[in-house]
Amino acid sequence: MEIRILSVGKIKEKYLTDAIAEYSKRLGRYCRLTFLQVTDEKTPDDCPEAVTQQILQTEGERLLKYIRPQDYCIALAIEGEMTDSPGLSRKLETLAVQGHSSFTFVIGGSLGLSREVLSRADWLLSFSKLTFPHQLMQVILLEQIYRSFRIIHHEPYHK
Repeated sequence: MEIRILSVGKIKEKYLTDAIAEYSKRLGRYCRLTFLQVTDEKTPDDCPEAVTQQILQTEGERLLKYIRPQDYCIALAIEGEMTDSPGLSRKLETLAVQGHSSFTFVIGGSLGLSREVLSRADWLLSFSKLTFPHQLMQVILLEQIYRSFRIIHHEPYHK
């Protein structure tokens, strides 16, 4: 199975890169993990709606270039479906049984994802109604993917 994490912007904070490296190492026994980042646009304070839409459009075009036709695309979006950890593991397992072997998880920038990216997604997933920094979201996502594989393989994992 191939898991691709596609995100806007680079992670600069060492504590986040360390956590990503740890979960990447743990996931290595379950899947092939790839990270892809696209450049983020600078967002001015009190950004007018027209500028916001242009930024979303530009970042969206960059993201769409990396979503392949064979990918099952899961976009992280606040308006997406919420599930629990066992639910996420069941979803991934069911999709794998149905023949999906490549999953691309998409994490937007500080403004979220464009309509075009949301339309391309096969599933919109929400982790909460809360807003999280998009850099931290990579760590949270990786932890949940790791937890899902542990559940799928009936291996213990703390609750």
